Amino acid sequence: MTWKKNIKVAGVFFILIIWIDQGMAAAPSESDKSIKWYSYNEGMRLGKQEGKKIFITFHANWCGYCKKMDQITFSNKDVIDYISNNYIAVKVNSDQEKQLAANYQVSGLPTHWFLDASGENITKLPGYMTPEQFLPILKYIQTDSYKTIKFDEFVKNSK
Repeated sequence: MTWKKNIKVAGVFFILIIWIDQGMAAAPSESDKSIKWYSYNEGMRLGKQEGKKIFITFHANWCGYCKKMDQITFSNKDVIDYISNNYIAVKVNSDQEKQLAANYQVSGLPTHWFLDASGENITKLPGYMTPEQFLPILKYIQTDSYKTIKFDEFVKNSK
């Protein structure tokens, strides 16, 4: 091959590699999924509009357990799918929304609140939870089982 043909072949090869690479990067993988977080006002509006329960998590940038919740629990595929399909998810930075945090009696972080679709409080849960601890709670509240049976009975019956 001549020198010019080598450059053309290399150029075509280079363009082909870039094209394939960009095509693969554009396709989202399962691990790219994440929870769609809403602001408080938007979440409250959507909860009423869609008739879905609202899950609120209060966090702060400096909070180690909040970061752990993001990295482990809120990154878990099963948690992502369950919250995405059954709740309106709201994330509130308690340092930036001090009055809102006070209204919800947030005294430690992370703090999680579950509300019905009309915005009425169901329950408050403090602290970090693993995906294995958190999923049964999500299901217990979403199915309204909290109205009829205790949580430990719900977990036992779910196995």
